[in-house]
Amino acid sequence: MPGTLYIVAAPSGAGKTSLTRALLEREPGMVLSVSYTSRPPRPNEEDGVHYHFVSRPVFEEMIRRGEFFEHAVVHGDLKGTARTAVERVLAQGKDVLLEIDWQGARQVRAQMADTVSIFILPPSRAELERRLRARNSDAEDVIQRRLADSRDDIAHAGEFDFLIVNDDFPGACRLARDRDEPAAACCRPARALRRVARRPAQTRRRGLRPADAALNRAGALLSKRAAHGLR
Repeated sequence: MPGTLYIVAAPSGAGKTSLTRALLEREPGMVLSVSYTSRPPRPNEEDGVHYHFVSRPVFEEMIRRGEFFEHAVVHGDLKGTARTAVERVLAQGKDVLLEIDWQGARQVRAQMADTVSIFILPPSRAELERRLRARNSDAEDVIQRRLADSRDDIAHAGEFDFLIVNDDFPGACRLARDRDEPAAACCRPARALRRVARRPAQTRRRGLRPADAALNRAGALLSKRAAHGLR
């Protein structure tokens, strides 16, 4: 049986990478797909681990050859997921995790309907800005562009199956160990990724929609509340 494709997206600074890394430590059978990007690496980034770093001409040539499962311009840089890498791992029956933006998520869903998509929200715009500045890796103009782009990112949160407000990272990681939480509770703040991802995978195997009506209602309420606080 093929593996499940999990899509995780978030505005820059919401804690997507930290949460997914914590998930992967607890779920060794899940494989992270390393994206390609045309931007240069940051001082603490390693090629092939954080991204595959290539020049913009090389990236554009890969697009022309149809090598990407999805690709988009994100914060002025090209980012994309290699098609063969994802398809090969799924065919082996392993779950694959994609860290991509809403544009890429939309492209993936158009090609593969049977996916689980998750959007991570910060608790507030003030906290989002604090996290971006705490990185100490971006110039002021880059931070301002990411903050501006976050409004558009958050506007697309409703396209995803599940929403998480990352307001308590240690608590989210701790709660990830609890596998018996009711599905509707996934949309409360500080619920970790694997908890959210588990129920859709189970319902998918039963031939049901990934998000049931109760979860959709909870997610809609959370989305409205979060979006209001992040404007």
